[in-house]
Amino acid sequence: MRNSLFALMAASLLTLGGCATQTETTAPKAAEAAKPAISADAQAALSAAQAAAKDAKAKGALWTTAENALKAAEAAAAKGDSEGVIKNAKTASDQVKLGLEQAKYPTLQLKDL
Repeated sequence: MRNSLFALMAASLLTLGGCATQTETTAPKAAEAAKPAISADAQAALSAAQAAAKDAKAKGALWTTAENALKAAEAAAAKGDSEGVIKNAKTASDQVKLGLEQAKYPTLQLKDL
């Protein structure tokens, strides 16, 4: 009797566990579908800023101001704010360019002073 009761409880838990995982996989798909869209210009600016930041990071020239502006642009894209995306992506791209230019400067040694 105990064994059958235990088996029944185990089967119930497995069944309920399967239902819980099924609803979790459906929820992210619904959230993705509800994402607000941004304009094509904003998407292009964001993609260009992301690529430039990736390049600068690989070269060790990514400024924190550029990184913060890129995060702000991505947050604006998540909200569907095309103007915010364009503004912050431009700031990020400008800061990336400055960081890459600074990386070209000759290093200064203390003995040179």
